[in-house]
Amino acid sequence: MQVAAPHRFLRAALAIDAVSSAAMGVLLAAAASPLSGFLNLPVALLREAGLLLLPFAAVVGWLASRPEPSRRVVWAVIGLNLAWSAESLLMLATGWIAPNALGTAFVIAQALFVLGLAEAEYVGLRRIRRGSPAAAA
Repeated sequence: MQVAAPHRFLRAALAIDAVSSAAMGVLLAAAASPLSGFLNLPVALLREAGLLLLPFAAVVGWLASRPEPSRRVVWAVIGLNLAWSAESLLMLATGWIAPNALGTAFVIAQALFVLGLAEAEYVGLRRIRRGSPAAAA
């Protein structure tokens, strides 16, 4: 299928986002209490973050399954990923949360991972734009 070829990279990035969001969502929602003890992060924060990730993962998974994902929806996913990363780091910087060293590393690592997903999705959109007949004209 020729039309979907330029979308392959974007769809792969979205699929990774969906799978990782679903896995993290299940982990945080199901194991919030034990994780709280290891990371010194509030149980409610972990559980609610996990529950928020599950519908997000479903939407992103659906988007990844489309032959040509909607650019508008992909931009929304990128925006949400950027907001998630920024908010995670701001919670640390402002002292809203006070995790231990392992918790700090966890928050920073997941924020950077999500930032990387947003970048990959942005690159995927740019590749599509460059590969489109309108971009060549």
